[in-house]
Amino acid sequence: MSVLTKQTTYESVGTPAGQLLSDGWIATRRNLIKIKRVPEILVFTILQPIMFVLLFSQVYGGAMNVSDYTNFLMAGIFAQTVIFGSTFSGAAMAQDLKDGIIDRFRTLPMSPAAVLIGRTNGDLVINSISMLIMMGTGWIVGWRVTTSIWGFLGGVAILLLFSYSFSWVMALLGMSVRSPEVINNASFMILFPLTFISNAFVPIHTMPEVLKNIAEWNPVSALVESARQLFGNTNPDFPEPTAWTLQNPFITIFVGIALMLLIFVPLCIKKFESISSR
Repeated sequence: MSVLTKQTTYESVGTPAGQLLSDGWIATRRNLIKIKRVPEILVFTILQPIMFVLLFSQVYGGAMNVSDYTNFLMAGIFAQTVIFGSTFSGAAMAQDLKDGIIDRFRTLPMSPAAVLIGRTNGDLVINSISMLIMMGTGWIVGWRVTTSIWGFLGGVAILLLFSYSFSWVMALLGMSVRSPEVINNASFMILFPLTFISNAFVPIHTMPEVLKNIAEWNPVSALVESARQLFGNTNPDFPEPTAWTLQNPFITIFVGIALMLLIFVPLCIKKFESISSR
């Protein structure tokens, strides 16, 4: 914290935009240093995606009546992991509130948004590491990109951009609960239906009608469909989607990302300021 205090005192100068960028970088650096000092975060960041890839592709793959299930699966695994990785923002904000770190931030001459930017940027780094590990593991078990380098980079970018915007949702949730323990239960109640009632692991047309309608309008389905198209992992054996959201997954997901940022970034900043003013 002493490093954060010193750097904030001397670097938070210039225009408001420059101050925000400077303070945001300092807060980001604080969270990256925390990862270095608590290596367990990085260890579980590495082990979890490996477990998911091996579990779903090798254990469940043989039971699924789907040709080339590994390629079909990987975009869903990527989406699930980056969404679950976004919960770090909520848990970290709840823990900082409990430990009184937010009160210490309040005494520093820094932008209120900088703490939140640093927190969500930290999640983005963790999710980027998870993506690299998952892709390496996926390659070992047979996953392949069949488009181009630009398709590959586009798929990675859209997954990480969605995870970054979703981190703001979880940050608001983390500041709204009473303890870090609550955020885990709250996240579970949100994320499991969001990821499993989608096209992440099974084709939508096999679902009951009610769940099918939910899955078609689930933003995670549009995210997964976008990634599959960019990676070249769509399955020709499945019928074409009939819902507008899945016929136009890129429009759907970019609208969803924009809405999350436009709604939850101001709400997070307002919530942080209200907490800091208590």
